[in-house]
Order: sequence, then structure tokens, then C-alpha cells
Amino acid sequence: MPPRTRGGYTSSAPRRPTGSERRRRVQLRGVEPAADQDPVEHPQHDRDETEEVFEGAPGGPIDRCILRSFDKHIAAKIWLGEDRATLKLVNHGAKLQLWELDAERSRIFETVQRSGLAPLISCSHRVASRPMLSAFCERWQLETTTFHLPFGEMTITLDNVASILHIPVTGSMISFSQPLRVDDANALLVELLGTTDVEASRETKQCRSPSVRLLWLRENFSTITDVSSDDDIEFATRAFLLHLVGCTQFADKSATSVGVVYLELFRDLSMVGSYAWGAACLAFLYRQLTTATRFEVRQLGGYLTLLQAWIYEHFPEMFSSPDLLYIESRPRALRWRPHVILDSLQSVRERLDRLQSSDVCYEPYVDHRAEHPFPNIAWFSGCIKCGLVVEPYHPERVLHQFGYIQTIPPQPFAPPRPDRIMLLDQYWERWTDHVLTYQSRGRRCQYSGSRESVAEYMAWYDRISHRIVQPPHLRSGFTTDAGSSLPSHIASTSDSRNARALSLLRHMISGGRQQSADYFWGALNEAHSILVGSDETSASHNTPSPAPASHSIPSPVTRPFFSPPTFVYPPPTSVDPPPASVAPPAPAADPSAPAPDSTTSTTVYVRSKRKKKT
Repeated sequence: MPPRTRGGYTSSAPRRPTGSERRRRVQLRGVEPAADQDPVEHPQHDRDETEEVFEGAPGGPIDRCILRSFDKHIAAKIWLGEDRATLKLVNHGAKLQLWELDAERSRIFETVQRSGLAPLISCSHRVASRPMLSAFCERWQLETTTFHLPFGEMTITLDNVASILHIPVTGSMISFSQPLRVDDANALLVELLGTTDVEASRETKQCRSPSVRLLWLRENFSTITDVSSDDDIEFATRAFLLHLVGCTQFADKSATSVGVVYLELFRDLSMVGSYAWGAACLAFLYRQLTTATRFEVRQLGGYLTLLQAWIYEHFPEMFSSPDLLYIESRPRALRWRPHVILDSLQSVRERLDRLQSSDVCYEPYVDHRAEHPFPNIAWFSGCIKCGLVVEPYHPERVLHQFGYIQTIPPQPFAPPRPDRIMLLDQYWERWTDHVLTYQSRGRRCQYSGSRESVAEYMAWYDRISHRIVQPPHLRSGFTTDAGSSLPSHIASTSDSRNARALSLLRHMISGGRQQSADYFWGALNEAHSILVGSDETSASHNTPSPAPASHSIPSPVTRPFFSPPTFVYPPPTSVDPPPASVAPPAPAADPSAPAPDSTTSTTVYVRSKRKKKT
């Protein structure tokens, strides 16, 4: 069954065209698509006999009808023993603090607020965890634009973008007809930022592309205040917006610059809020994740705050550290205190391999709906776009994230033909006609926040997916999760004790300074007693106890503090020596000995004291 299309391609991997495709190409050669033509082609449900059949890959997938380019994926290389280090992250959260809109720049701030992009200033994380994001990137599949986890697929939806960032996900799609040339970029800088031809040419020449450095924008426009001329304030507002999207939504692997092509979106400052910035941000992040799945790639771009906050929302018991002062009227990205995970990449990778459906929070925004209702555009099924970057969007593959029973999804969309990319704008404008129908959504889950699927889903998913990333013969046999079972051929008393002790320490470290001293003292004593416990104690620890209900910061109400261990000594016998903490009994007094003289003892004490002074 070939994949569905959004413009003509039937696969992202090269293969021999079928007879029907050759006839259709002859009919369409030299014919421009009509303006009202729907770029969607209905999926074909019969596999052509001439279609190439892909063999299964080691460790999965067995059926390559979906993951056709898996041979080039980083997960395939890891399974064959070729590994890479953690990805270098392009995160500009700290650079946003270098250009503040204070009271002297209130006119610029008012325009930024009307644009709908103001939440990006405050919700950007300054710290990003390299092992965590690298491990999730290894599970991203470009054909489905989803993360392939051991129990099913998950992805970042438009609902996630709207709730985490509070930026608009509806409106006009961000489109560019063709790539921007350097000469055109220089002309835009002169027209929209008021620079000279010499300055514009010098900057694009230094970037060696139609881009400008983020540092250059700050140096030339951050000093403009409300007392400046109207033209200068307008130039500075465009420069700030370009700097803002370059540090957040469209952070690319250059790590220092932003494309001048986005400056065209700020030509009319009154129309900036009419764009679907959330959809463009998601499409750009999809493309960056897809690029980072290649073995030779060493960097990850895109808005990493969105990706990291999404992980915190759906996997709170594994990675998150919540902010207790958060209120629901603010973006959900501010709910979490980002921190660097101390685990290695392989450790996080193995934790994801052991992940179960019960460890996931599928509906994290229940309390947030009063302030930020569910956007119906999240049910849109089609392609989202950011300029010339087009990525498929598949809500039908993650129905459990919307509270519905997961069914076997249809074939994923393939990239559209270049001559039909511009037609996606019209398709997006009529998004209400292209959302999943109630019949396509199926039945809701019986219990809110749970994950349910049809009986045949897991058998199908096990056949088409690569569920385990770390190969069994390269596993460490070490776990840091309390309650997780170790493989039988490597389980030992020492491993189990280390796992329990490190789990306590990990909870203590992730909780930060919000925990009391009693908790720290109790956790340290508990970990110490586990590590140095006797054989009987370790034998009882060899059978893991069930995992705690929550890995959040313990409190006296929800979770009792660990109490320091109490040591009870057995009654002494004639053979056993007295305990070290018990003083030996004093000898019996001799009645013939003279009574002690208080003056003599005092004199001795005084002389001893004087000797110490000298």
C-alpha cells in the first residue's frame, strides 16, 4: 500500500514508477495545476506488482512499507554497533536576555505584543539537556514525523504548540515562492532596516549567505529608544522581531545567524499577527529532527524549548522538575525548571527502551483548558509549511494523545511535488474541510488520561517499527529507575542495590533546593544502608518494588520523608564484646582508698589548662 500524497510523490525513497504513474506524468507534463485544484490525492490501497519490496532491517522494522529510508537512520547504525556522541544543541535562550524591551522601549514592546510573538521572550529555556534530546531524536522517523517508542507513536501536535508557547497556530501560512538570493537580501536590509548598501553587503558577505548575524542586529538596533524617530523605531521593531524568531522558532545549525528571508514577514507590522507562527515553528522543528536522524549529522536546531517542554509534559516521571510557583494563565513552557540530566546518552536511551505506556501522561493540559481551550485545528490532517519547508502532519497516528483509542493509521503522506507546494496555502485556508471526522477519530478512551488501542495495533506496530534502539548485546545491564526489571541473564544483587540507591539520589538531585534538609538526610542514609546492606538485606532488594506513583518533589502530604535508619543492638553475651557506642562499666571503688580532694583536682585542672596556653 503506497503512502498517501500531498502533491504527487508516492514515496520519499527512490523506486521504479508504476504504469499508472507514468501515464499520469505524460498527461500532466507541461500542464500547470489550476488555482482551485486540491493538492490531495487519495491513497491507493492496492500494491502494484512492479513496486519495489524492501527487506526487513536488523532489530526491525520487519515490514519496510513505511520506514523506507531506515538504512540511513541513526537507529540502524546504532543497532549495527556504530554510535555517535550527543548532539550539539543550537539553543539561544540566553541571547534573548541581551536585548531587553524595558520602559524606554515601550513602543517596540507594544508592537511585539500585537504580533502574538511576545510569549517567546519569556518562555525560552536557557538550558537544554543534550542526552535527553539526543535520545529522543534517535526515535524520530521522517516518513511518519513521529517518535517511535516501545508502545506506539507520539509526536508534537499543534495543540502542544498552542499550549506550551501560546503563539497563534491559525492564520495565513508562511510561504516563500523561491529561495532568497544574496542581492535580494541586501535590498531587503536597505528597505526594511534602513541600512546602507555597503553595510548590507558587508554583513551578508561575512555570513556567506543571505543571512545576518544575531550579534549584528543587537549592535545596530538595541540602542534605539522611544525618543528616536518613527522610522528608526520601525526599523528597530523589525530587527527585534527578526532577532526573536532567529533565536527561537527558526534557529538553524549556523548557531549565529538568521535568514533575511523572514524579514519580508515584518514588512507590514500590523499584519504580523495574522500568520500561523505555531504551524511554521512546528514544520521547522520537524525538518530539523529529520536532518538530525542522519548518522553524519552532529547538530540539532529548531526551537528546542518546544521539544524539551513537550518531553517534560508527557514524561513527567522521567525527566521533569516542575516550578511550584507556576500559574495556568502563563505558557506551559514556564511550568518546568529546565535542568541538565546527569545520565549518559546510553543510559537515557535504555530508559526509553524500557518505557511503558503507563509512564506517559497523554493529556497533560486538563487544568490548562480553562485558560487555553483546545484548538480544533490540531485535528488538521495534511501538510504544514514554513517557507519552502513542507512536512506532513498526522494526528491520526497519535489518537491516544487526544484521548481516543488508537487504531492502525493509514499510510503516511509523502512530500508534495515542487509545482504544488504553493497550493498548500489554499488547502490550509480551508483547514476546517480537512480535519479528521468523528468517524475517523473512532471511540474515546474509557478512562481519561489512559492509552487504549485496538487488539491488532501492537502486532502491526511491532512489524513496521524499530521499537528498541540499544541492541541487547551492547546494553549496560544497569538501570536507574526504581521498580524497573533487569534482564534475567544480567540481573544480580549488586545491580539491584545500585539501581535502588541511584534512584533515591536521582530524585534528590532533580528536586533541587525546594526539598527540606530532612529529606536530603533521609535519602542519603537510605542509599547508604542499601549499598552497604547485608546479604539478607540485598536479597530482599533483589526483587524490585513497584515504582512510585510520582517522581515529583516529595512533600509531607503526598510522600513521607525518608527517616534515618535506626540501629538496634542485640543484648550482649559473655562472648560478644560490648558495642562501641556503649561505655564499659566502671570498676568497683576500693573502700580503703582515700576520698578524692576537690581542691587537688581543681589545681591539677588549672595547671593543665595553663600548660595548654603556654
